[in-house]
Amino acid sequence: MKIEGAIKDYTGKDLAGTFKQLQPSPQRQSALITQDFKSLMSEGYVIIENLISASQCEQIKQQCIPLLKHTGRNTFEGEKTQRLYNVLGKTRCLDDLADHPRILGLMDLLFRPNYLLSQSQVINILPGENKQAFHYDDSFYQIPRPRPPLGAASIWAIDDFTEQNGATVVIPKSQEWDGDRYPADEKTIKAVMPAGSAIFFLGTTWHGGGENQSDQSRLAVTHQYCEAFLRQQENYLLELDKDTVRSLSPELRSLVGYSIYPPFMGMVDGKHPLRLLD
Repeated sequence: MKIEGAIKDYTGKDLAGTFKQLQPSPQRQSALITQDFKSLMSEGYVIIENLISASQCEQIKQQCIPLLKHTGRNTFEGEKTQRLYNVLGKTRCLDDLADHPRILGLMDLLFRPNYLLSQSQVINILPGENKQAFHYDDSFYQIPRPRPPLGAASIWAIDDFTEQNGATVVIPKSQEWDGDRYPADEKTIKAVMPAGSAIFFLGTTWHGGGENQSDQSRLAVTHQYCEAFLRQQENYLLELDKDTVRSLSPELRSLVGYSIYPPFMGMVDGKHPLRLLD
Protein backbone atom coordinates (compact mmCIF):
# COMPACT_ATOMS: atom_id res chain seq x y z
CA MET A 1 0.00 0.00 0.00
CA LYS A 2 1.36 3.41 -0.96
CA ILE A 3 0.90 6.17 1.62
CA GLU A 4 0.26 9.55 0.04
CA GLY A 5 1.37 12.70 1.83
CA ALA A 6 2.29 13.27 5.45
CA ILE A 7 0.61 11.47 8.34
CA LYS A 8 -1.00 14.06 10.63
CA ASP A 9 -1.93 14.06 14.31
CA TYR A 10 -5.22 15.37 15.69
CA THR A 11 -3.98 18.98 15.50
CA GLY A 12 -3.44 18.65 11.75
CA LYS A 13 0.33 18.91 12.05
CA ASP A 14 2.79 16.58 10.37
CA LEU A 15 3.32 13.84 12.96
CA ALA A 16 6.97 13.23 12.12
CA GLY A 17 7.86 16.80 11.24
CA THR A 18 6.66 18.67 14.31
CA PHE A 19 9.60 17.70 16.55
CA LYS A 20 13.11 17.51 15.04
CA GLN A 21 15.47 17.15 17.99
CA LEU A 22 17.75 14.62 16.33
CA GLN A 23 17.76 15.86 12.79
CA PRO A 24 21.39 16.23 11.61
CA SER A 25 22.73 19.42 13.16
CA PRO A 26 25.40 21.71 11.66
CA GLN A 27 26.38 22.57 15.24
CA ARG A 28 27.37 18.92 15.74
CA GLN A 29 29.63 18.78 12.70
CA SER A 30 33.32 19.68 12.54
CA ALA A 31 36.56 18.61 10.90
CA LEU A 32 37.31 16.54 14.01
CA ILE A 33 34.04 14.62 13.72
CA THR A 34 34.58 14.08 10.00
CA GLN A 35 38.01 12.58 10.70
CA ASP A 36 36.62 10.47 13.55
CA PHE A 37 33.95 9.14 11.19
CA LYS A 38 36.50 8.18 8.56
CA SER A 39 38.45 6.19 11.16
CA LEU A 40 35.25 4.63 12.47
CA MET A 41 34.16 3.38 9.06
CA SER A 42 37.66 2.17 8.12
CA GLU A 43 38.67 0.42 11.33
CA GLY A 44 35.29 -0.24 12.95
CA TYR A 45 36.10 1.92 15.98
CA VAL A 46 37.58 5.26 16.98
CA ILE A 47 39.09 6.39 20.29
CA ILE A 48 38.40 10.01 21.27
CA GLU A 49 40.44 11.26 24.23
CA ASN A 50 39.58 13.77 26.97
CA LEU A 51 35.92 14.43 26.22
CA ILE A 52 34.90 15.03 29.83
CA SER A 53 36.83 16.47 32.76
CA ALA A 54 38.44 14.77 35.74
CA SER A 55 35.87 16.45 38.01
CA GLN A 56 33.00 15.00 35.95
CA CYS A 57 34.58 11.54 36.17
CA GLU A 58 34.84 11.97 39.95
CA GLN A 59 31.20 13.02 40.17
CA ILE A 60 30.17 9.92 38.20
CA LYS A 61 32.19 7.73 40.60
CA GLN A 62 30.62 9.31 43.67
CA GLN A 63 27.09 8.88 42.36
CA CYS A 64 27.37 5.50 40.63
CA ILE A 65 29.66 3.36 42.79
CA PRO A 66 27.16 3.30 45.72
CA LEU A 67 24.53 1.98 43.28
CA LEU A 68 26.67 -1.02 42.25
CA LYS A 69 25.56 -3.93 44.42
CA HIS A 70 25.98 -7.26 42.62
CA THR A 71 28.38 -9.01 40.28
CA GLY A 72 27.28 -10.59 37.01
CA ARG A 73 24.95 -13.56 36.69
CA ASN A 74 27.12 -15.39 34.14
CA THR A 75 30.53 -15.25 32.49
CA PHE A 76 29.31 -12.85 29.79
CA GLU A 77 28.10 -10.26 32.33
CA GLY A 78 31.22 -11.10 34.31
CA GLU A 79 31.30 -13.01 37.58
CA LYS A 80 33.69 -10.34 38.93
CA THR A 81 32.03 -7.44 37.17
CA GLN A 82 29.41 -5.12 38.61
CA ARG A 83 26.72 -3.76 36.29
CA LEU A 84 24.09 -1.08 36.80
CA TYR A 85 21.04 -1.16 34.55
CA ASN A 86 18.25 1.44 34.13
CA VAL A 87 20.84 4.15 34.76
CA LEU A 88 18.66 6.94 33.36
CA GLY A 89 16.06 6.08 35.98
CA LYS A 90 18.61 6.17 38.81
CA THR A 91 20.94 9.11 38.14
CA ARG A 92 21.26 12.20 35.96
CA CYS A 93 25.07 12.22 36.03
CA LEU A 94 25.38 10.18 32.81
CA ASP A 95 23.02 12.21 30.62
CA ASP A 96 25.82 14.37 29.19
CA LEU A 97 27.60 11.25 27.98
CA ALA A 98 24.54 9.87 26.17
CA ASP A 99 23.90 13.07 24.23
CA HIS A 100 27.49 14.33 24.01
CA PRO A 101 27.87 16.37 20.78
CA ARG A 102 30.97 14.46 19.60
CA ILE A 103 29.04 11.19 19.87
CA LEU A 104 25.82 12.53 18.35
CA GLY A 105 27.90 14.11 15.58
CA LEU A 106 29.07 10.62 14.63
CA MET A 107 25.54 9.28 14.94
CA ASP A 108 24.26 12.02 12.61
CA LEU A 109 26.62 10.68 9.94
CA LEU A 110 26.00 7.00 10.67
CA PHE A 111 22.23 6.56 11.04
CA ARG A 112 18.95 8.05 9.84
CA PRO A 113 17.48 11.00 11.80
CA ASN A 114 15.77 10.29 15.13
CA TYR A 115 18.01 7.30 15.89
CA LEU A 116 17.49 5.86 19.36
CA LEU A 117 19.35 5.03 22.53
CA SER A 118 19.23 1.24 22.78
CA GLN A 119 20.61 0.67 26.27
CA SER A 120 22.83 2.21 28.97
CA GLN A 121 24.96 0.58 31.66
CA VAL A 122 27.60 1.33 34.25
CA ILE A 123 30.24 -1.45 34.18
CA ASN A 124 32.82 -1.93 36.92
CA ILE A 125 35.39 -4.67 36.20
CA LEU A 126 36.88 -5.89 39.48
CA PRO A 127 40.39 -7.30 40.01
CA GLY A 128 40.73 -10.90 38.86
CA GLU A 129 38.01 -10.73 36.18
CA ASN A 130 38.64 -12.88 33.09
CA LYS A 131 38.40 -11.51 29.58
CA GLN A 132 34.91 -11.41 28.10
CA ALA A 133 34.02 -13.51 25.07
CA PHE A 134 34.31 -11.65 21.79
CA HIS A 135 30.96 -10.54 20.38
CA TYR A 136 29.35 -7.81 18.29
CA ASP A 137 26.60 -5.72 19.82
CA ASP A 138 23.87 -5.77 17.16
CA SER A 139 23.96 -9.54 16.66
CA PHE A 140 20.39 -9.89 17.98
CA TYR A 141 19.11 -8.21 14.80
CA GLN A 142 18.76 -11.34 12.70
CA ILE A 143 20.01 -9.96 9.39
CA PRO A 144 22.89 -11.81 7.70
CA ARG A 145 26.39 -10.35 7.56
CA PRO A 146 28.16 -8.69 5.89
CA ARG A 147 25.82 -5.72 6.28
CA PRO A 148 25.80 -2.10 7.46
CA PRO A 149 25.70 -1.66 11.23
CA LEU A 150 22.26 -1.41 12.83
CA GLY A 151 23.68 -0.36 16.19
CA ALA A 152 26.68 1.52 17.58
CA ALA A 153 28.15 1.96 21.05
CA SER A 154 30.23 4.30 23.16
CA ILE A 155 32.28 3.07 26.11
CA TRP A 156 33.46 5.86 28.39
CA ALA A 157 36.55 5.46 30.56
CA ILE A 158 35.69 6.81 34.02
CA ASP A 159 38.94 5.29 35.30
CA ASP A 160 42.04 5.16 33.11
CA PHE A 161 41.87 2.18 30.73
CA THR A 162 45.25 0.43 30.88
CA GLU A 163 46.90 -2.68 29.47
CA GLN A 164 46.38 -4.43 32.82
CA ASN A 165 42.98 -3.35 34.17
CA GLY A 166 40.50 -4.61 31.59
CA ALA A 167 40.55 -2.08 28.76
CA THR A 168 38.07 -3.02 26.04
CA VAL A 169 39.63 -5.23 23.34
CA VAL A 170 38.62 -4.57 19.71
CA ILE A 171 39.34 -6.46 16.47
CA PRO A 172 40.06 -3.82 13.80
CA LYS A 173 38.10 -4.11 10.54
CA SER A 174 35.99 -6.96 11.90
CA GLN A 175 32.89 -4.97 10.92
CA GLU A 176 33.57 -6.22 7.39
CA TRP A 177 33.37 -9.93 8.28
CA ASP A 178 30.67 -12.20 6.94
CA GLY A 179 28.48 -14.36 9.14
CA ASP A 180 30.73 -17.42 8.91
CA ARG A 181 33.84 -15.80 10.38
CA TYR A 182 34.62 -15.80 14.09
CA PRO A 183 37.62 -14.48 16.06
CA ALA A 184 40.67 -16.73 15.94
CA ASP A 185 44.19 -15.32 15.82
CA GLU A 186 43.40 -11.87 14.45
CA LYS A 187 45.21 -8.73 15.50
CA THR A 188 43.50 -7.01 18.43
CA ILE A 189 43.93 -3.64 20.08
CA LYS A 190 43.26 -2.62 23.65
CA ALA A 191 41.45 0.69 24.07
CA VAL A 192 44.09 2.18 26.35
CA MET A 193 42.98 5.73 27.10
CA PRO A 194 42.88 8.24 29.95
CA ALA A 195 39.82 8.74 32.13
CA GLY A 196 37.33 11.05 30.42
CA SER A 197 37.89 9.46 27.00
CA ALA A 198 35.61 7.21 24.95
CA ILE A 199 35.85 4.46 22.38
CA PHE A 200 33.02 4.45 19.83
CA PHE A 201 32.48 1.42 17.61
CA LEU A 202 30.03 -0.01 15.13
CA GLY A 203 27.47 -2.61 16.16
CA THR A 204 29.12 -5.04 13.73
CA THR A 205 32.61 -4.69 15.24
CA TRP A 206 33.83 -7.66 17.28
CA HIS A 207 35.07 -6.72 20.77
CA GLY A 208 35.04 -7.77 24.42
CA GLY A 209 35.91 -6.62 27.90
CA GLY A 210 39.54 -7.17 28.84
CA GLU A 211 41.05 -9.22 31.65
CA ASN A 212 41.67 -7.22 34.83
CA GLN A 213 45.12 -8.25 36.03
CA SER A 214 45.52 -5.19 38.27
CA ASP A 215 44.62 -4.67 41.91
CA GLN A 216 42.12 -1.88 41.11
CA SER A 217 38.63 -1.86 39.62
CA ARG A 218 37.97 -0.31 36.18
CA LEU A 219 34.81 1.81 35.96
CA ALA A 220 33.16 2.53 32.62
CA VAL A 221 29.86 3.73 31.18
CA THR A 222 28.36 2.46 27.93
CA HIS A 223 25.59 3.98 25.87
CA GLN A 224 24.41 1.97 22.86
CA TYR A 225 22.36 3.32 19.95
CA CYS A 226 20.27 1.88 17.13
CA GLU A 227 18.44 2.90 13.98
CA ALA A 228 15.08 4.57 14.62
CA PHE A 229 13.04 1.77 13.01
CA LEU A 230 14.46 -0.97 15.28
CA ARG A 231 13.46 -2.19 18.72
CA GLN A 232 15.65 -0.93 21.57
CA GLN A 233 17.27 -3.40 23.97
CA GLU A 234 16.10 -1.39 26.96
CA ASN A 235 12.43 -0.44 27.39
CA TYR A 236 12.85 3.18 28.48
CA LEU A 237 9.14 3.90 28.08
CA LEU A 238 8.42 1.52 30.97
CA GLU A 239 11.52 2.40 33.02
CA LEU A 240 11.21 6.18 33.01
CA ASP A 241 8.20 8.00 34.47
CA LYS A 242 6.97 11.21 32.87
CA ASP A 243 8.57 13.49 35.47
CA THR A 244 11.96 11.90 34.74
CA VAL A 245 11.46 12.31 31.00
CA ARG A 246 10.54 15.98 31.48
CA SER A 247 13.90 16.48 33.23
CA LEU A 248 15.88 15.16 30.24
CA SER A 249 17.37 17.28 27.48
CA PRO A 250 15.27 17.46 24.28
CA GLU A 251 17.90 15.29 22.56
CA LEU A 252 17.77 12.64 25.26
CA ARG A 253 13.96 12.60 25.28
CA SER A 254 14.08 11.82 21.58
CA LEU A 255 16.79 9.19 22.09
CA VAL A 256 14.80 7.20 24.66
CA GLY A 257 11.78 7.02 22.36
CA TYR A 258 9.79 10.24 22.61
CA SER A 259 10.24 10.67 18.88
CA ILE A 260 8.81 9.58 15.55
CA TYR A 261 10.43 7.69 12.70
CA PRO A 262 8.61 8.96 9.59
CA PRO A 263 5.90 8.68 8.80
CA PHE A 264 4.38 7.51 12.10
CA MET A 265 6.47 4.81 13.89
CA GLY A 266 6.40 5.56 17.61
CA MET A 267 3.02 7.34 17.72
CA VAL A 268 0.72 7.23 20.76
CA ASP A 269 -3.00 7.34 20.01
CA GLY A 270 -2.22 8.93 16.65
CA LYS A 271 -0.15 11.71 18.23
CA HIS A 272 3.54 12.46 18.73
CA PRO A 273 4.65 10.89 22.06
CA LEU A 274 5.93 14.24 23.37
CA ARG A 275 2.30 15.31 23.69
CA LEU A 276 2.04 12.88 26.61
CA LEU A 277 4.23 15.28 28.57
CA ASP A 278 1.95 18.31 28.08
